[in-house]
Order: sequence, then C-alpha cells, then structure tokens
Amino acid sequence: MATKGFIRVSTIDQNTEKNRLDILQFANAHKLGNVEFIEEKISGIKDYKKRKLGVLLDNMTSGDILIVPELSRIARSTIQILEVIQLTQDKGITLYSLKENFCNMDNSIASTVTKTIFALVAQIERELISLRTKEALHARQASGVKLGRPTGKGKSRLDKYSDDILRLVALGVPKTIIAKQYKTTTGNLYNFLKRLKMLSS
Repeated sequence: MATKGFIRVSTIDQNTEKNRLDILQFANAHKLGNVEFIEEKISGIKDYKKRKLGVLLDNMTSGDILIVPELSRIARSTIQILEVIQLTQDKGITLYSLKENFCNMDNSIASTVTKTIFALVAQIERELISLRTKEALHARQASGVKLGRPTGKGKSRLDKYSDDILRLVALGVPKTIIAKQYKTTTGNLYNFLKRLKMLSS
C-alpha cells in the first residue's frame, strides 16, 4: 500500500506548507503510513491525463491511497473531477479529499451526496457544452460556412461531427468522454483528430 499526497497550485498560489501539514495530520490520525508528496504548479484547466496527476494515477494500483486538500485541486472541470473519482474507484484506489470530508470508497451520506452533486453538475456541464456547440454550428451555418462530411478518400464516420468534436476538444473535454459520446474508441478519435490536423495544415 502506498499513500500519496497530491497538491496542485496555480501560478498565484505559492505556499503549500499548510496543505502538506493537513495531509500529514490526516494520514497520521488514520494510520495511513508515510506520505509521498507529488506537487505541480499548473492550471487546473489542462487535462489531468497530461499532467503529473495523470502519471500518478497510471502508476497507482489497487489498495493505494491518494489524499488531496480539496477536490477542486484535481481539476477545474467538474467532468474531469468526476472522471478521476470514477477512475480511482475502478482501480481500487482510496481517494480522500480533506476539505469536503470525502472518501470515494465511503458509503456515508456525506460522500454519497458529494458524488451525486458532482455527477449532476457534470451532466449539466455536458449539456451546456452540447448547447454551445449547437449554437456555434448554427452561427457557422448562418454565416455561410459549409458543414458536413468531406468528399474524397479518407472519409470517417466522425466527419459529420467534426465541428462538434473540435469544439469539445477546445473546451478541454476529456477525449475518453468525447469518444464515448460519438460511440467510437479513443484510438479512433485520436486518429481522426490527427487526420483533421493534416488536412488543415
């Protein structure tokens, strides 16, 4: 069992000592063993998979423990926070968030309410992204931009959703969620985006 303390600070937050102390006190009180700290100074808007957090989660295994000062330190996007909560549960990693008194493996009312609220807000976030995408498409159509599947070789089933997909990527939606929404694999989505980049260059 390994216990990790993850602290993300933005460019305006400099002092991490209080977060370190809070995590150490929590780990000592719950007899969670020695804590190895992982810190990064980066915007929470960036996809967690492309940050130290993503590497950390990839390397953690069932039975490991991850302690964070608060859930907002995971990411700024509610969708990504919910994705991390789900990922840790699926991998058997116990996630503690001190500010919210939250544990992903806990069936207490507090933890259940937290997960329910995050799931609800994430759904609202997805719906707002979908609405903004539709509005953007409508605006492009109104301005005379031709939308739809390109002709010629290399056509993909995703071509007709290209504007929607690019919009979601620009908004920072995780590619696993985008792939699921359009019923394709993450690998196919990456290949599709690579082809679009080649066509536009």
